[in-house]
Amino acid sequence: MSSKIGLACIIDDDSMYVNLVKKIIEAKNLCQNLMVFKNGKDALSYFEVILNNLDKNSIPEIIFLDINMPIMDGWEFLDSFTKIKNKLGKAITLYIVSSSINPADIERAKNINTVKDYLIKPVTIDDLEAIFLSQTV
Repeated sequence: MSSKIGLACIIDDDSMYVNLVKKIIEAKNLCQNLMVFKNGKDALSYFEVILNNLDKNSIPEIIFLDINMPIMDGWEFLDSFTKIKNKLGKAITLYIVSSSINPADIERAKNINTVKDYLIKPVTIDDLEAIFLSQTV
């Protein structure tokens, strides 16, 4: 399968999960490039720099966001990212990927327009393929 996704982003502090997803994405050739941030603050700083440069090739088409991270969690990232995402000038699909099965977290995520879906870890190969394929249609 050849991918039309140029850049995807993972914001997650769980290195085992990140490595697994990276291997799946590479093995299945789901996207050309992948960037990883260990917390929301680092990711937000990156997007704020992009705002000044508006280099559309540096803006991911898909973001996979964990909600439980140190420094700045996923909820805090979402609050700030929602304010700047429209200024980026590119459609970005954001998925929350969490080990939390708390119905309050799932409901909260589904009530945020920026969030496409809430996925519970571990995410399967089929899940990832379906997400990337839906982006290229």
